[in-house]
Amino acid sequence: MIAPQTTVLKAMTRGAALVAAASLLAGCISLFPKTDPAQLYRFGATTPQVQQTASGEPSFGVFLAATGFDRAAASDRILTVSGTQAAYIKDARWVTSSVGLFDSALQRAFDADQGPARLVDRPEIARTDYVLKLDVRTFEARYDHGQAAAPTIVVEVHAALDRTRDRIVVGDRSFKASVTAGDNRVGAIAEAFDQAVAKILGELVAWVDARGEG
Repeated sequence: MIAPQTTVLKAMTRGAALVAAASLLAGCISLFPKTDPAQLYRFGATTPQVQQTASGEPSFGVFLAATGFDRAAASDRILTVSGTQAAYIKDARWVTSSVGLFDSALQRAFDADQGPARLVDRPEIARTDYVLKLDVRTFEARYDHGQAAAPTIVVEVHAALDRTRDRIVVGDRSFKASVTAGDNRVGAIAEAFDQAVAKILGELVAWVDARGEG
């Protein structure tokens, strides 16, 4: 039979070990480095140049298919390119994914436009006249003149417009915008992205209003 004193001693030993382990764990947690939260930025705030007055043409519905996006730039990280090297800006992110921000900006551009085209939601797809397919192939800040110079924002989008009644491609076009940032600060880079997106969306909405002609 184990003596009562031995049982108490073992219990105290286990208790002391737990306290010691907890102290070590607390010490480890307190040693983790404290990092500042990433600064968040957005694009799509600038309203693109769109039709300010109704064209008089009957409206038609356009359904936006899932937007394709360059995989390296599709997340909330801001992609930069210098020659053959690519990197993300440290401690800076978009407020959400680039795809999400781009689609939101596109919706606002169509809402602001007074032309005949309007984006429709999926429940309205039965009344859709066209399907718009977008592929954002380039979405990056290019350091063509060295990493100390202000980068040039390059955005390239390929668009295709299909007519739903006969599945005919009525238009196929690529859009490109290049905007040099005011300086090499993240805020200026984000503003240049905003301007490049606004330029492309203005041209894109006008092209859809014309049903992909030209």
